[in-house]
Amino acid sequence: MSDVFCIDGTRALVTGANGGIGQAIVLGLAQAGAHVIASGRSSCTETVEMIAAAGGSAEALTLDLADPLGAAARLAEAGDLDILVNNAGIIRRADSVDYSSADWDDVMDVNLKAVFTLSQAFAKSAFARDAGGRIVNIASLLSFQGGIRVPAYTAAKHGVAGLTKILANEWAARGITVNAVAPGYIATNNTAALREDPKRSAEILARIPAGRWGDPADIAGAVTFLCSPAANYVTGAVLNVDGGWLAR
Repeated sequence: MSDVFCIDGTRALVTGANGGIGQAIVLGLAQAGAHVIASGRSSCTETVEMIAAAGGSAEALTLDLADPLGAAARLAEAGDLDILVNNAGIIRRADSVDYSSADWDDVMDVNLKAVFTLSQAFAKSAFARDAGGRIVNIASLLSFQGGIRVPAYTAAKHGVAGLTKILANEWAARGITVNAVAPGYIATNNTAALREDPKRSAEILARIPAGRWGDPADIAGAVTFLCSPAANYVTGAVLNVDGGWLAR
């Protein structure tokens, strides 16, 4: 019996793969059989070494998504790809009345424009080869909610959800599925301060029906599913992986 969750023989590129959720996604895809290109602005050597130690196949590619067009132009260096996971993101915090144009542009370039330019380059390559593929974008709870003091991040993540849907509409007939995963509160370095604040952590956990912080591997599992044959008929979806946060 064939394994509909197996992605043996595929080549996947994951952005923001030097730690946290991105690193977990790379490990998950490698465990499912993909050769993974771990991409980041900083070194992804640790991620590649972890995969090699586990018997998987991976390599590293430096991409600076602060230059979305330049990063897209370099995508060909990764070779022919079957899977693209747009995970990289940054956040800048300030009251909206004080939010700077520079911070707005920086966040939008990495979190939204680069998602589009890399997806566009991926699709052009696939079409030229008459091949299909999988794109998975990492959205956020702030693809649905407003948040506080993160106007550019919220706007970008709303944009990721919308971009996921329009690209799914345009590319499904050409064999490319485009989906997104919206993580909830995940135990990573980015949430360390929240988890170490007893009052704030208790407030967050009280809102999560599952009663725990998410693990990066929870996101990796969802992404791997969307990249597998089991998700052949899934496109244009934004999958919440939040322990029930948005349902509360």
